[in-house]
Amino acid sequence: MIGHIETIDEFLAHRTPDVEKAVRHAAATEIMPRFRQLAAHEIDQKSGPHDLVTDADRKAEEYLTEALAELLPGSVVVGEEAVHADPATYHAIQGAAPVWIVDPVDGTRQFVRGESGFCTLVALTLGGVVHASWTYAPARDQLAVALRGRGARLDGQPLRSGSPLPGRDLEIATSHPDYTTDEQKRALLGLNAEGVRPRPCGSAGLEYLAVARGELDATAFSWEAAWDHAAGLLLVEEAGGTHLTLTGEPFRVTGGNALPFTAARDEATARRVRGLLAAGA
Repeated sequence: MIGHIETIDEFLAHRTPDVEKAVRHAAATEIMPRFRQLAAHEIDQKSGPHDLVTDADRKAEEYLTEALAELLPGSVVVGEEAVHADPATYHAIQGAAPVWIVDPVDGTRQFVRGESGFCTLVALTLGGVVHASWTYAPARDQLAVALRGRGARLDGQPLRSGSPLPGRDLEIATSHPDYTTDEQKRALLGLNAEGVRPRPCGSAGLEYLAVARGELDATAFSWEAAWDHAAGLLLVEEAGGTHLTLTGEPFRVTGGNALPFTAARDEATARRVRGLLAAGA
C-alpha cells in the first residue's frame, strides 16, 4: 500500500498517461456509444427527477473501478454509483489508502438530453489531499489534467485562470435550488448584488474547467459530494485560482465544510464571493 507523498509522486511521474488512457477508454467503450442512443430502460431516477443514472454511468464506473485499482495496487475507488448502492463505501475517502474518486458521467441530465455538456471526472487523493485529477469531456474531445504543484493543462496546453477584467459583472455558476436548504438559499441570495451575475450551473466538472480557463469567474455550490468537486478544485488551484467555504477555509473533500462554498479564478474574487455568501446567510 502506498503510504507517503513521495510514492504518489513517483506513481504520477510514470503512470499518468495510463490513467488518461483508462479514462478515454471508459468514455469510448461505455459512454459515447450510448450518447444520443439511450433507450428508456437505460435511464433511471435515483433521489428524484433531477438525479438520473444511466447504463453509461454504471458501465463506465465499473470499468474505471477495475482499471484504476489495477494501476495502483492497494488503492481503493470511491465512485458515485457504488456509493449510491452502498453509502458506507464513501468513508474510504477518510482512510489511509490512496483513493480514486470517480464520477463516470458528471452532467447526466445533459447526457440524457443529448447535449455535449458532460464529462468524466477522476481524482487521486491521499489523506484527504487531492494530488491529481482528470476532467474529460468526450463529446468535445477535451481533456484537462492537474497535478498538485505541477500545474494544469487542457489538451496539453497550460491553463491559467487569470483575474476578471475590471468594470464588468462577475459571472458565477450556482447550485440548483432543488439541492439547497433554506439557509443555503438565503446565503446564495447574497449573490444578487450589483456587479454580480449568478446563473444556474451545468456539469460541475465543466464549470470548474471554465473557471480554470478564465471563462467563468466563480462557482457557488451548496453540496459536498467529493466526486463532483475533487477533480475540479485541484484544476482551479493549479490554474491559479482558489476555493473558500462560508467560514473562509479551503474546501475539504473529506467533508464537514461550511456551505455554500466558492471556487474562483483568483483569491480576490473568491474572497468577494465568500463575503457575499456570508452576508446573505
